[in-house]
Order: sequence, then C-alpha cells, then structure tokens
Amino acid sequence: MKIYFAPLKFSNKDVTVRLNKELSGIFLVHIEIIHINIDLSESYSSERKQYHSTKIIESALSKTDFADGKVLILTEADLYVPVLTFVFGEAQLGGKLSIVSVCRLHEEFYTGHTNEELFYERTKKEVLHELGHTFGLLHCFDWDCVMHSSNSIEEVDIKGNTYCKHCFDDIKNQIPLHFKE
Repeated sequence: MKIYFAPLKFSNKDVTVRLNKELSGIFLVHIEIIHINIDLSESYSSERKQYHSTKIIESALSKTDFADGKVLILTEADLYVPVLTFVFGEAQLGGKLSIVSVCRLHEEFYTGHTNEELFYERTKKEVLHELGHTFGLLHCFDWDCVMHSSNSIEEVDIKGNTYCKHCFDDIKNQIPLHFKE
C-alpha cells in the first residue's frame, strides 16, 4: 500500500517534505507525490467564494484509478460542503480519496500573525484525521485523538496529534504489517 500526496493549488514544499517524512514513519509506507489534472473551476461557488470539496473528490476518482493506496489531495483552496460554512477537509469513509485544505489552518487567517510551526501541526492533524476516515475511522470521543471532530480552529488546536490506541488498532487491523507502535 502507498499513500499518495496530490498537491492541487498547493505550493508549500516544506510542509509536503515534513509530512512525507512523518507519515512514512507512522504508517511505514512509501509516500509518493502525484499530480492529477483537475479543473477546480467546476467545483467553485462564486456566491461563497469557496470550492465544494465533494465535487473535487468526485473529479479525482477517475483520475486516480492507478493508485493502489490512499490519495490525499492537499490544497490552499477554501473548502465547503453545502450544510457547513467551511470544512478543513473531507474523505471517502473507508475509501481511497481525501482532501485537506490549509486555507483556514494558517494562524494569520485568524490573528494576522504568522506561526509556521502551529500551521504545520494543524496541517498534520487534519491530514491524519482525513486519512483516518479513508481507513474507515469515525469521529472519536477522545480529545487526545486526532480523530476527534474539529468544527473550529480552536478544536483543531485542542485535540491530540496522534491516533488514540483504539483508533490506531482499528487501522492496524486492516493492514497490520504496515504499521508500528
């Protein structure tokens, strides 16, 4: 199994390199950068000035048939689903595809101040969260678990940055040879 990063309107190579290293160490899999040609304008809402994440995932389905693992789309585009003001990400529950937006993970979005380490930690949490959904994990009640639901940046900051034992065991049970404690 592999994990594929698919940058889409995403240019922060430092984050990609750090995530590649950390995820390789957690999941013991090869992380590969791929480029998929998706026309983001098809998912854009001019009324909301945001991109519909479900439509992006739908567009990526046929373009990732070759992928024999999990595909994570990283984007700087601001995402939404119709019932929410915004989303940090979305994933196919038990499927292959997920997307994470870093747009609202930047501290300057809220305070005007840059904090690159905080930005990276938020991004890592949301990447692990959405990947967890692709492994079939639901939201966890444990605030120390990265699978805890986050509807605001404060909730992203409060929750843990790793899977709890229960969630990690659920992932390991699917492909036990790929993971380490």
